[in-house]
Amino acid sequence: MRRAYNSVMVLPKIASCPQCTAPYRSHRVCPSCGYYNGRQVITVTAAA
Repeated sequence: MRRAYNSVMVLPKIASCPQCTAPYRSHRVCPSCGYYNGRQVITVTAAA
């Protein structure tokens, strides 16, 4: 009975960002460009 729950676990869904087409988790801010729901929420700086 303890192993029956293992088949229910699934990986998080990955979507593509409409702004930069980078993969990101749904309903979260894109870590590549900082956009969520069509507007910029955070400012992302380029790594030097």
